[in-house]
Amino acid sequence: MTKKELRKIYREKRNTLTTPERSRLDDLLLIQLQTVNLPFINILFSYWPIEANKEPNTHLFTDYIEFRNPELVIAYPKSDFTSNEMRAVVVTEETAFNRNSYCIYEPVEGASVDPEEIDMILVPLLAVDKNGYRVGYGKGFYDKFLSNCRKECIKAGFSYFEPIEQISDREDFDVPLDLCITPQNVYVF
Repeated sequence: MTKKELRKIYREKRNTLTTPERSRLDDLLLIQLQTVNLPFINILFSYWPIEANKEPNTHLFTDYIEFRNPELVIAYPKSDFTSNEMRAVVVTEETAFNRNSYCIYEPVEGASVDPEEIDMILVPLLAVDKNGYRVGYGKGFYDKFLSNCRKECIKAGFSYFEPIEQISDREDFDVPLDLCITPQNVYVF
């Protein structure tokens, strides 16, 4: 299936999930994450889940990784919609977030982190295939950003649904995930 077809299907599938179902699935995703033998993570690039898109609760996953790595530096994306690029901004408990025109919460200000310094990135997705390629929201922000990260950086996605066989219209610039966590499995690519 094409990315366009998959976006439509998986948005609809997410929209059928009730709040209690999503909460249960988020707990199962966290349990699966806890089974992964992650190396020491110094810098994590996470993101604020978009409630309107019924994204998995990345706050749970970020908190768990921070618990395992007490000195963890956490960064969140700040997007430039004219260039379709983003930067990683360091956040703390005091960081103020604003919702942009796409309903994405972003840090108001903060120091940027070089993508080469990031150890792990939580990557949003709508669907993923068995090769680790994902369908995002179609702007290319993450693929551009991921292409600037070092090879050892762990690129992780979370999905309420199991991987599909293959995305038919993958592009040369698409960057695959290293792992995807579903409520039932951990996929390593």
